[in-house]
Amino acid sequence: MQTAHTHTAHTHTAHTVLESKVGPLTVVVTDGAVSGLYMHEQRHRPPQETFGFPVDDPGERPFAQVAEQLAAYFAGDLTEFDVPLALNGTPFQQRVWAALQEIPYGETVTYGELAREIGSPTASRAVGLANGKNPVGVIVPCHRVVGSNGDLTGYGGGIDRKRYLLGFEREVRHGSAPALF
Repeated sequence: MQTAHTHTAHTHTAHTVLESKVGPLTVVVTDGAVSGLYMHEQRHRPPQETFGFPVDDPGERPFAQVAEQLAAYFAGDLTEFDVPLALNGTPFQQRVWAALQEIPYGETVTYGELAREIGSPTASRAVGLANGKNPVGVIVPCHRVVGSNGDLTGYGGGIDRKRYLLGFEREVRHGSAPALF
């Protein structure tokens, strides 16, 4: 699990866009740690002006590290990310996001199970809201949370992307060839 950092008054924020099997991903880095990973047309995507200055050549850390790990993930060669994270949220959101990172690759949990995991068994709706506000999709695997009956309920990147990511992880885990989005 990655540790969370809080933003200070003097932060250095930059972003770049990486191509992926689920479309363009905007990677935001604040003070050397990943503070955002957003899909194109993602719900709860912050305004572009909050992403800092653009980086055209993402060859430096941590951009290069994120690009390498995302490429390995989408190739089926990486099941757990270890890039430095700077997740800015409420204490409750932080607990949910930390718990998301504990969900094993290729598996799912329900919102209720996640609520129990963080010690708030009656907070499945609040867990869902925190899950939806996850600022670092894919790396913090909010796509691994499903409805109580197993349905693919809301996902900030869209249900098609959630279905793809879950199917992709299951196929990699069970040795099948990954399908394309």
